[in-house]
Order: sequence, then structure tokens, then C-alpha cells
Amino acid sequence: MTTDRSLPTPPINTLIVEDDPILAEAHRAFTERVPGFAVAGVAHLGTDALRLVATRPVDVLLLDVNLPDINGIELCRTLRAHGSAVDVIAVTSARDLSTVRAAVSLGVVQYLLKPFAFASFQDKLQAYAEYRRRAAQAPHQLAQTDVDRALAALHESPAPMLPKGLTEATLGAVVTMLQASDGLSAAQVSQGVGIAVQTARRYLEYLVTQCLATRTPIYGGAGRPEQLYQWTGGSTPS
Repeated sequence: MTTDRSLPTPPINTLIVEDDPILAEAHRAFTERVPGFAVAGVAHLGTDALRLVATRPVDVLLLDVNLPDINGIELCRTLRAHGSAVDVIAVTSARDLSTVRAAVSLGVVQYLLKPFAFASFQDKLQAYAEYRRRAAQAPHQLAQTDVDRALAALHESPAPMLPKGLTEATLGAVVTMLQASDGLSAAQVSQGVGIAVQTARRYLEYLVTQCLATRTPIYGGAGRPEQLYQWTGGSTPS
């Protein structure tokens, strides 16, 4: 019996724009820890960011406002003037009202103030990923409810903590395996991640309850059918 196996969701290509090398590396490491995101590059100058956006696939910028060559707000204006629809998440210490208002007027979808912990960073990226997922699932001609549902993802409360016994690191490993496949059983995840089959099934079932994966029974012999788990995209709760 054949099953309909959808292709894994492409990662969200993220360009980090931060002039401080230590912070840039930290933001890179943070981004790589969030399932569904991939680092498309790191730019320490606004001019470098503009060049990279023009020469490689970039879905979203993690943008510092206080850059040494081009102010982040001006960089956004330049992108829009050149017709770029790349999304922007401001990651900055700039907290004056005029900067925040300018950022909003230029379509900045999230605003994260420094300093912050990884949990806050993760919440912003997960909310953005959920916004993209909802927008992608909406019909070509949007109704008001479609617009409201997509935009609401950017402002919803953070997802609850993982259930007892599940860890963020192992969940990330399970998600990475699913994203790179067209469907896996709990036994395959167990072998790939290095955890017990029962533990792998707990992680997979958790993803199903969060609408991040689907479960399909595969009938191949006597006894209970094996379950095939497939990644369906979206953001992974913290």
C-alpha cells in the first residue's frame, strides 16, 4: 500500500545583520537551535546585508538598527525602495518610540529588545514561523478571517513548556530528522537520534498533538500497524 508523502517544509532562510561579532555569532547559534530555520549568512554592515539579500535566497532579516554604516531603518527603506519583500525582525537595543514607529511603518514583523534570553528569541522566531505557515495555508484570495488568523500568530502568547521528560535538544533532533525525510517510524527515529523507541514515540506524538506532524498507519503484516510520522511545517513549541 502506498502513502501520500509530502515533501519536507523548506527551512526559513535567515540573514543575521549585526555589527558586533560576538553577538552575531550568538544570534547565529540561537537561530540554528530553532527548528525550521537556517542561517543564510551573517552581515556586519548594512551594505553587506543589501548585497546578500540581492544575491541569495533570504526570507527574513534579524536586523540590528544601530549599524556602523547604514542605520537599520534606512536599510529597510532601501530594501522596500528596491522592491524587496523580505521580512524583518528587529533585534536591537533601540527602544525610542520614533524608531519603533518607523520600524512598524516599514513592515518590521517583530521587535526584540536587547539584552534577551534564548527563550525570548525563540518565541519571536516561532511566532514568525507560525505566521508564515498560516499565510501559506490561506487561499489565494483572503477573507478577513484568513488575514486575522495569520497576523494573530505574531502576537499570540508563547507556547507552553514541553511536557515532563521531553527536552528541547532531543525535540530539535527529532524535528531535524523528520524535516529531512518523507516519513519515519518511531523505530527509525529511535535509531537515528539514539533514544528508546518508546521515547521516540513520545516525541513524535507530541509533534502530532501540536499539529506539527501527521501520523499514518502502515499495514504490512500481522499485528498492530506501524505508524509513519511526517513533518507538516510550522513552529516548534519551547
